[in-house]
Amino acid sequence: MLKFNIRGENVEVTPAIREHVESKINKVERYFAEEVEANANVNLKIYNDSQTKVEVTIPMKNLTLRAEERHNDLYAAVDLIVDKLERQIRKHKTKVNRKFREREGVGTFFANFQSPEQAAHKDENEEDFQIVRTKQFELKPMDQEEAVLQMDMLGHNFFVFTDAESDATNIVYKRKDGKYGLIETN
Repeated sequence: MLKFNIRGENVEVTPAIREHVESKINKVERYFAEEVEANANVNLKIYNDSQTKVEVTIPMKNLTLRAEERHNDLYAAVDLIVDKLERQIRKHKTKVNRKFREREGVGTFFANFQSPEQAAHKDENEEDFQIVRTKQFELKPMDQEEAVLQMDMLGHNFFVFTDAESDATNIVYKRKDGKYGLIETN
């Protein structure tokens, strides 16, 4: 059973909004063979231009579902989020069943749900993951600012480097909002 933590920024989470979010997101439970015990974290945000952003994160034992959608209509954004979550589940289910078919119990985490339209049309996001190129490079010690400069100079949206102070492998990346993020490893 999903437990909901719904938070609103610049919007009051009314009972109608809460009911809509819960009823729509609860639909993903039909994809699981066993009872799901998870917290669904939902962030609703409305910007000055009336643009709505809905973020949903559902961390589970074997999988973390996460989707984000922007739309002018809050209710439409929630509907689109459910579509994204269902695509992620189907994609994961296909991957698990293909990879661990010989192992009993692993693939049975998901119920054997497939609607007729899903059987007729393979989802465009359920393609095989194929590595088409491999690169090897030496990680040079540098600070975070130099790593960001290197990333920008190369025109990439992420850059892997060795932190000069901690000697740990870290990653800098460009966020959708144009700012930068840092992933530190232990």
